[in-house]
Amino acid sequence: MRYSLLSVLQQAFKGQRDWTPQWRDAAPKASYDVIIVGGGGHGLATAYYLAEQHGIRNVAVLERSHVGSGNIGRNTTIVRSNYLLPGNVPFYEKSMQLWERLEQDINYNAMVSQRGVLNLYHTDGQRDAYARRGNGMRINGIDAELLDQDQVRAMVPFLDFDNARFPIQGGLLQRRGGTVRHDAVAWGYARAASDRGVDIIQNCAVTGIRRENGRVVGVDTTRGYIGAKKVGLAVAGASSQLAAMVDMRLPIESHVLTAFVSEGLKPLIDTVVTFGAGHFYVSQSDKGGLVFGGDIDGYNSYASRGNLATIEDVMEGGMALWPGLGRLRVLRHWGGVMDMSMDGSPIIDKTHIEGLYLNAGWCYGGFKATPASGFCFAHTIANDAPHALNAAFRLDRFATGAVIDEKGVGAQPNLH
Repeated sequence: MRYSLLSVLQQAFKGQRDWTPQWRDAAPKASYDVIIVGGGGHGLATAYYLAEQHGIRNVAVLERSHVGSGNIGRNTTIVRSNYLLPGNVPFYEKSMQLWERLEQDINYNAMVSQRGVLNLYHTDGQRDAYARRGNGMRINGIDAELLDQDQVRAMVPFLDFDNARFPIQGGLLQRRGGTVRHDAVAWGYARAASDRGVDIIQNCAVTGIRRENGRVVGVDTTRGYIGAKKVGLAVAGASSQLAAMVDMRLPIESHVLTAFVSEGLKPLIDTVVTFGAGHFYVSQSDKGGLVFGGDIDGYNSYASRGNLATIEDVMEGGMALWPGLGRLRVLRHWGGVMDMSMDGSPIIDKTHIEGLYLNAGWCYGGFKATPASGFCFAHTIANDAPHALNAAFRLDRFATGAVIDEKGVGAQPNLH
């Protein structure tokens, strides 16, 4: 079924009996041209673009649990392209452009909401840094506005501007930024890839990667051996574990990033706001809850839950920015496992093992990068060479010194 206003109206009168599954829950075949390990946003997007852009349809996506069970369903839904350094700027702007037409491309309501992303500044030095970033964005054709205190107050009057430890002086606004429904991104890409012939195989954990004469020939899974000419790894926080199967040690660490949601409220905040004097960000979901988060936990972990020290730090940042949050109840919190690279920028590259490709190291930026990540990873796999947009995201840049140090914090907590 192709979704349209007419088809939805027709289905409303028929009831639920005629709704079909969104994608084929396929059984594994003996072999594929390409296997993508990881049924999250990046893996599913890669499979979609392999089929759509490169005509490679004999593709399987292997997910150890169910589609969307990893970080794609555990993030805070923010999308933006307000980057500064040359390696990141064109890549994230490409992602922003793909977000803007995603729903038409995949014929699925991903709830793309360009409500704006406002980064607050609290000192003269921070203002100058944001002015530099905004100028860099505009030179590259990306929208950016440097706001003074009065302009910010008009947008978000409920913040603590004056009676605060860190008075708000202004902010850098990207109006094209905003939020996208994370679950719908996974479901939409899964549906679109499946419609183009891709096999999406759930509950299929990879237990080994087979090699012959220095090249990958397939993977061992909990559902048996599956042959493949090429294998792409897009497993976020589990990247080191998968790489260890072929004796690779990656320049990343796995840390937990905790997110929170409050009880439901009437419409209160219609943009995304980040705190410039600490790591705290907040927006409001369509269901009414305030969605917010902060730093990663400061130690390595594969647990999908945070600790009390981080929870306290996030709450302190929220209260310093917006004292009214103290009247709300936190409904729940959860964690995603981040694969933190040493320079804070991702890796999209082929490895030294023929037929094996890596998509990892996304740090805080994985969700916003989903479309461009899939687009570039698919190009790299199909052509055995990087796209111009991911040419800087080489695996060997940590050995050569050609790092892309956007934040200067790498795998450490993002202290401003």
